[in-house]
Amino acid sequence: MAEHGRQHVRVAVIGSGFGGLGAAVRLRREGITDFVVLERADSVGGTWRDNTYPGCACDVPSHLYSFSFAPNPAWPRSFSGQPHIRAYLEHVTDTFGLRPHLRFNSEVQQLRWDPEALHWEVVTAAGDYTADVVVSATGPLSDPRIPDVPGLDSFPGKVFHSSRWDHDYDLRGKRVAMIGTGASAIQIVPAVQPEAGRLTLFQRTPPWVLPRFDRPVSAAERYLHTRLPATAALRRGVLWGIRELQVSNFTKRPERMRLVEKLSLTHLRRAVADPALRARLTPDYRIGCKRILLSNDYYPALTRPNVDLVSAGLTAIRGSTLVAADGTETEADAIVFGTGFRVTDMPIGERVTGADGRTLAEHWKGGMAALRGASAAGFPNLLFVIGPNTGLGNSSMILIIESQLNYLADFMRQLDTLGGKAALDARPSAVNAWNRGLQRRMERTVWNAGCQSWYLDEHGRNTVVWPGTTAEFRRVTRRVDLAEYQVLRPPRAPRRAVPAAATEAAR
Repeated sequence: MAEHGRQHVRVAVIGSGFGGLGAAVRLRREGITDFVVLERADSVGGTWRDNTYPGCACDVPSHLYSFSFAPNPAWPRSFSGQPHIRAYLEHVTDTFGLRPHLRFNSEVQQLRWDPEALHWEVVTAAGDYTADVVVSATGPLSDPRIPDVPGLDSFPGKVFHSSRWDHDYDLRGKRVAMIGTGASAIQIVPAVQPEAGRLTLFQRTPPWVLPRFDRPVSAAERYLHTRLPATAALRRGVLWGIRELQVSNFTKRPERMRLVEKLSLTHLRRAVADPALRARLTPDYRIGCKRILLSNDYYPALTRPNVDLVSAGLTAIRGSTLVAADGTETEADAIVFGTGFRVTDMPIGERVTGADGRTLAEHWKGGMAALRGASAAGFPNLLFVIGPNTGLGNSSMILIIESQLNYLADFMRQLDTLGGKAALDARPSAVNAWNRGLQRRMERTVWNAGCQSWYLDEHGRNTVVWPGTTAEFRRVTRRVDLAEYQVLRPPRAPRRAVPAAATEAAR
């Protein structure tokens, strides 16, 4: 149905990564087919479409990094690479018949709540919609963050972010500067090192790195998982259970992480013989405070003769010379930023205008907050998949996504039960109570142990990570509690006054 030239849909889903495709599958399973999936690119995949850098792979085991309702018995490795994960998402799209709902090259430019009509006005690059419900599944790892380095604009060489890799640029023989030491950088460094003429890594803070117990999944295993799906489910269950048992070390007893630190230091000592280099690669904060990284080839790559480690961040660029905070100067032909993403200031927030005329970004100036990671006060019928405080430090985000899909499904059921035109708006008191509880729990976690990480916003608050088990998150998102919401109905039209002359005539 069209309204003023705009197509109206029951639900508009933003993004076609794991969150958006999962939402689409769940809507169809709930019998809802009047929805569109708005994707700014020309194919599905989200972060696994965008990140194509050399060595790109997942640091969560394959059988846990997939939907429970769409198991993949054919994963080729215990930790899968980007091409296989993207292929899996294409497979999910086809298996569940999602292509008719996809709208590619349809970047959402504006979302505005209409309090009179009780629906969202959705402006995209390829046309406009109105929607009763909007599901924002843009994901936290979608918009790259490049630091504002003085002189960057005048750098004569090549510059790109790890998630926007330029495959047309040949790094062979080039002087390459890698900025950052996060999850992407430790995969890029060993992949680029053999072909670069010189590779310089700018490291503000050394990461904790553990061995990556990766191996090919044998043909016999794949056959077994295909013929007996229960074996794949058992494998997934074991992987899940191990990580659930580790959660208390992150959330309640950070001191227990010392044993894991010893394992990481042993891993470092075996790979790096030079004591001076080893000292520069040794973290001085509790393991887990930043994301723990997995790699078998990162440390060995740093010992190669064509690699330099600068133990300071990049502070300025003068022509082709890169200047570090410690004064070190490095000549470079190319700069690769592995500096992460806009995680604590969700970019979609600048485009979403709520019931009071303010944007979501304005509401969240003091920090992101959403009821059960899904609903923000003043933004009726808007749900997040991977919203504030739903991230994980040691397990699979697919578990969190599936829990939020349960919440979405019950949200739609509640609207149906209410009947007629209705909207649900999270009560500010409920959002505040939920967020206060989270922040109290966060105080004793390893993520608040004193290091600076992408989990913390500009105010030092952790608005990214969930401070509990995935089982607990599933319990608290199983049902929508209507007491936490205001039920909105369309405003009644005022009664029209009857003219006195008409009254006399009636007599």
